Amino acid sequence: MTAARPPQLLIESFQAAVAAADPLRIVAGHLPPPPSGRVLVVGAGKAAASMAAAVEAAWPQVELDGLVITRYGHGLPTARIRVVEAGHPVPDAAGEAAALEILGLARSLGPGDLLLALVSGGGSALLSLPADGVSMADLKATTRELLRCGAPIGQMNVVRKHLSQIQGGRLAQAAAANGAQVLARVVSDVTGDDPADIASGPCAPDPSTFGDAQAILRHHGCAVPPAVAQHLARGAGGELPETPKPQDPLFGGVRNVVIATAQASLQAAAAVCQRQGLRTAILGDTVTGEAREVAKVYAALVRQVRQHGAPAAALAPPVALISGGECTVTLPPGPAGADVRGGRCSEFLLSLALELHGVPGVAALAADTDGIDGTEHNAGAWWSSDDDARSGVDAAGKASHLARHDAYDWFAARERLVVTGPTRTNVNDFRVIVVR
Repeated sequence: MTAARPPQLLIESFQAAVAAADPLRIVAGHLPPPPSGRVLVVGAGKAAASMAAAVEAAWPQVELDGLVITRYGHGLPTARIRVVEAGHPVPDAAGEAAALEILGLARSLGPGDLLLALVSGGGSALLSLPADGVSMADLKATTRELLRCGAPIGQMNVVRKHLSQIQGGRLAQAAAANGAQVLARVVSDVTGDDPADIASGPCAPDPSTFGDAQAILRHHGCAVPPAVAQHLARGAGGELPETPKPQDPLFGGVRNVVIATAQASLQAAAAVCQRQGLRTAILGDTVTGEAREVAKVYAALVRQVRQHGAPAAALAPPVALISGGECTVTLPPGPAGADVRGGRCSEFLLSLALELHGVPGVAALAADTDGIDGTEHNAGAWWSSDDDARSGVDAAGKASHLARHDAYDWFAARERLVVTGPTRTNVNDFRVIVVR
């Protein structure tokens, strides 16, 4: 079969990846039979509104109430479960007020009641309820500093769990303490798909400690407000209770089920490419690291495939190299980092384009499955080496934009942005590289 020409194939593979994680398609199949007692639905994340709408559609006769928090612009109309929009990636007062209400609702449950928690990526910032002695301003400053330092999301969440009244298993603890059953349905945006890491694990036991949070801040050289440093020091010194741990008996009545993963989305994208006559290789759903450095590794693989033959028969051209995970972008401090435009997907792609400048027959797309890549409105971008050659694109322009973390403007000027709007799901980064 003749393969579709990029960017059509690139776009279709990305659309398939997003569709495989669409809560409106998948949530119903992961719900138990409709319960008869009181059901409280709460949640947080970029998929929270679509997950809530899916629950309402699946349980039309159940008396539901509750509240979910999602990012501004990611809401959907619902009839029984209230949707609140709040700040992400930096938390705000709207998220704090909604998280406080959710915690109060969970504490009101008793024996025979059910807490259905809808958890997805982005929930760490959206479900922000600072610990006593830590203000929202302190939490915002800490979040910004962790983002600036390029801390991986898993490490960011260790810190945030230990600055929270509701994350790190404390939401489940609040409901289960009075005998309620807790079911969490989780859309994973983290490598490894561990519920403890997704949205800082509000319903999952937390194996990390206050000391771990301190070590992460030291490792990255993060300057945090005094109240945050003091709170973590008190916890590490045993003055504050730790987050509930895996051996805690309260989790006997708690079930976390991951219903969407990066791997499933990558497989859906691979199927699209295979139907168009390409070999496919999924290079991993847990790819992390500095975006521009990860791109250099992928570029080396592409050069091997394109110029010298594949290292394995499965990679012989024409082939689509597909991967997921979550890269990072470490920004310079101060004014140099204030005017950055772009995100980790577009930065990966611009670095790839620079490394493969002049190599023919390569096209690629990198985009975030939530529809938002970093600071701008686009999900990511696409690129073609043959288009570069036809339009006379020079390597110096790519290098200049990459040096100042301005991938957005480079792709925007060439009309190569991928714009979807909010997808209301999130299984992290998606990358596909087609080698002819």
